[in-house]
Amino acid sequence: MSMKLMVVDDDPAALELVKALVEPLGYEVLALADSRQAAERVNEQKFDGIFVDVQMPNMDGFELTKLIRASRSNSGVPIVMITAFEDVETMRQGFKAGVTFFLTKPFNPEKLRGLLLAMRSTILRGRTRYARLPFCTTVTCRWGNEQSQLGSLNISECGMLLESSSGLESGQEINLDFTFSPGQEHLSLPAKIVHKEPPNLIGVQFHDLTSEDRDTIRQYISRGLKE
Repeated sequence: MSMKLMVVDDDPAALELVKALVEPLGYEVLALADSRQAAERVNEQKFDGIFVDVQMPNMDGFELTKLIRASRSNSGVPIVMITAFEDVETMRQGFKAGVTFFLTKPFNPEKLRGLLLAMRSTILRGRTRYARLPFCTTVTCRWGNEQSQLGSLNISECGMLLESSSGLESGQEINLDFTFSPGQEHLSLPAKIVHKEPPNLIGVQFHDLTSEDRDTIRQYISRGLKE
């Protein structure tokens, strides 16, 4: 699964340089010279990473970063600020606006590749957290002195979507027992029913997971994202 980057810089040469260095590494790149167009795009399209130049006409990098952080689709995306000014004030304003990393001009392929590696780990953590993958198995649902066998449809790091005919209600605390593959140790996860979908679907949210359980779920989702 290729990652999508948006690069915003009013200097065409800088845009071409970033594209030339990034695209061979397997990234899709949308290059824009107008920060106003970028502000529109972040509300229309989801990106895995965004590069913004600090000095641009109409809307500078600080303003654009704030708009990105306020958008629904890209509020958590890693943002790289491209700047020729490696000074404390620029970094202070950038971090305050929501910048994740800084890339100082002039930059070379080695510096950019190192930054992309750091970004990639941030991107994958975000993808793992919010990705919802198909996951069909039998889940034992327990509450009080009762239990029922439910079928799962998908899973994310935060919860699951289950098929239920047992009369469970929104807000109910439950415990879910299942395994990702035969022979693997069973997971036993505390959860809460957060919504119901007609005719017989329930959405559950995990809570109070151990670090081991969370890592197991992340590993399953990470494998699925790479396939």
